Amino acid sequence: MASFVVMEAPEGRDEAVYVRDGFHVLAFLLPPIWLAWHRLWIEALLAFAVMAVLGSLGGVSGFGDAAPLLSLLVSLYVGLEAPAIRIAALRRRGWHEWGVVDAYNRDDAETKHLFAEGSDTVDDRVERAPPMPSAEPLSPRPVPAGPALGLFSYPGAR
Repeated sequence: MASFVVMEAPEGRDEAVYVRDGFHVLAFLLPPIWLAWHRLWIEALLAFAVMAVLGSLGGVSGFGDAAPLLSLLVSLYVGLEAPAIRIAALRRRGWHEWGVVDAYNRDDAETKHLFAEGSDTVDDRVERAPPMPSAEPLSPRPVPAGPALGLFSYPGAR
């Protein structure tokens, strides 16, 4: 069973996007194409540029063996972080997170989301996202009253 993050459209539109959490094989195999498919244009160009630079390092002496490994690391990063990249892009476009749904596939996730949205009670298979906390100013750190030994001070020592 997979977890799907449900992202709802900005006010006025009745849409939802279901992003499966986990490793994305196609994002690992073809990072720029996967990113462009999901309309993440800047990320696709950045991944293409990084992979091109790392590929050209193969011609530089001393980097012949390291260039394919570094390119593989970029692919691995995109494969692992694909859901987070997509969710961040949706947030930048004004979408908000409704919650997380555990389901076997996207259709099952959509069904659970629609049934949970229509009812007043939410069962244990659907987790609503908690509201984002408001930013509060930080309180100043207390100044130590006594001498310090090394990097650590002892509270209450005089």
